[in-house]
Amino acid sequence: MNMKKLLTFEDMGLVQWGVLNEEETGVYSAIALEEAFFTPFPETLLEFIRQGNDGLLALADALEQNEKEGAIEAKPLDTIRILAPIPHAERNIFCIGKNYTEHIVEFDKTTTPDIPKYPIIFTKATSSIIGPEDLINPHKNVTSELDYEGELAVIIGKSDSDIPISEAMDYVYGFTILNDVTARDLQRNHSQWFHGKSLDTFCPMGPYILLRDAAPDNFDVITKVNNEVRQDGSTGEFIFTIPQLITTISQGTTLQAGDIIATGTPSGVGVGFNPPRYLHSGDCVEISISDIGTLKNKVK
Repeated sequence: MNMKKLLTFEDMGLVQWGVLNEEETGVYSAIALEEAFFTPFPETLLEFIRQGNDGLLALADALEQNEKEGAIEAKPLDTIRILAPIPHAERNIFCIGKNYTEHIVEFDKTTTPDIPKYPIIFTKATSSIIGPEDLINPHKNVTSELDYEGELAVIIGKSDSDIPISEAMDYVYGFTILNDVTARDLQRNHSQWFHGKSLDTFCPMGPYILLRDAAPDNFDVITKVNNEVRQDGSTGEFIFTIPQLITTISQGTTLQAGDIIATGTPSGVGVGFNPPRYLHSGDCVEISISDIGTLKNKVK
């Protein structure tokens, strides 16, 4: 079996993880594979990521045995609840601001784009993470300018600091989809962006982690609100590439296996329209990234 996508899910109250089958209709759970082939797997996807290549080799071996013996069947996706791949990240999510030129222009239409010389790095609190189909809380008592930002997120696969740019991609475990939900008024009011981006439910993520070796060179990022395309970009348009981001963040700071880097959003966010087109209760945001899938969340 060609192993491409990993996921965390809940089945009859038990949170577990597994690997998507090739048809992408079901999941082979790590628990079932462990029981069938006596291969010990960790309880969480985060712990599995920390096993690096050793873990992936053990998983590939168990799947190969299962292909020969047919000991377990994939659980159909429509019988489980898919969660964020890393529901309980141990550190804030590293986020990159202004990584697409057109996104910079939509914020300041009056001047030539002010392209940053260095990546703009901020973070989101881990407590904001939710999974696919979970509801985004609009926090109407706190904000009246709720916005979406469809982004490719990088999952780090091994720990190190001062990573040279030539080796940076070796530290990528895989990729997922992230919605950097933002309260624009709080972002503006507080100058620092942390508060406006860290409210509960403001970090939808998932549905899968696409393993690095299965990934294309560039990804298309498309965000729809109520089926209308709002964002349509390509990671080929990045101002700072993934290796540049990893190298910069790791300078003097140890990146850890399981860390998440949100790489920035293309143009087409709500605040960029005239008048702005913010999210309201009942709106549905769908972010599709080529080769990964679609992350869908409604506003409560």
